[in-house]
Amino acid sequence: MHKRAVEYLLGLQDRICSRLEQLDGQAKFREDTWKREGGGGGRTRVIGDGQVFEKGGVNFSEVFGEMTPEFSKQIPGDGSKFTATGVSLVIHPRNPFVPTVHANYRFLTKGDMTWFGGGADLTPYYPFEEDAVHFHQVHKNVCDKHPDAANYAKMKKDCDEYFYLPHRKEARGIGGIFFDYLQGDMEKIFAFVRDAGDAFTEAYGPIVERRRNLPYAEKHRYFQEFRRGRYVEFNLIYDRGTIFGLKTGGRTESILMSLPPTVRYLYDYHPEPGSEEAKIAEIVTNPRDWV
Repeated sequence: MHKRAVEYLLGLQDRICSRLEQLDGQAKFREDTWKREGGGGGRTRVIGDGQVFEKGGVNFSEVFGEMTPEFSKQIPGDGSKFTATGVSLVIHPRNPFVPTVHANYRFLTKGDMTWFGGGADLTPYYPFEEDAVHFHQVHKNVCDKHPDAANYAKMKKDCDEYFYLPHRKEARGIGGIFFDYLQGDMEKIFAFVRDAGDAFTEAYGPIVERRRNLPYAEKHRYFQEFRRGRYVEFNLIYDRGTIFGLKTGGRTESILMSLPPTVRYLYDYHPEPGSEEAKIAEIVTNPRDWV
């Protein structure tokens, strides 16, 4: 299963990068291959300064070896030997009306345990209901196609709960699906993961096409940079992928490519009630069912 997962994920990285380059129309991905001390390595691809995408990365990794005794206690499974392969991506558009997106699809083993994890979630700055509905509907359709491996309602709820900042009492965005330690009939689960990965561009591409040419003002960029701060907080404090990568000796530059290029921290800032900027605050503090 590990070898098959690696082959699929390498192809998925290629397909997603190709579609994102097409959506941008100008910028191309730069590839950087790396080796991990202790076993394995990866293929990092980053894009930036494009017409549509200000910064982003679509990373593949395949690592293996020994976890530290301390970190091993935090991960299920016997012993400290592990293997992990996955594709992880974060895309930060330039236009504040185009949402940031994150996705991850991974396969891991530790001792006698084998599992899949991953999902995709959307972080808009100026939310459009039709975009949220579309993103969730695409993922619900994938889940419904694989009833023996996936449950949209549960994965949507798990996503809302995972991408949450307790110290802010708000979600990072409008969610999507999230799953981890997915075990059982691995063939059925792998089929679901493949369809979920392949659906990423279907879920995100049309949103980019609808919003990339909308005119925006400096105030919209100002607010986008403020909200990006929430993204930074989650990724550096809570994100399991960030923690796993740093704890297992992954390449720091590749792990932290998820951070946005510009961020604005403002003391005790609150949008004016009823303003465009106030809409996202209501949504992230009151998760809703989009489909």
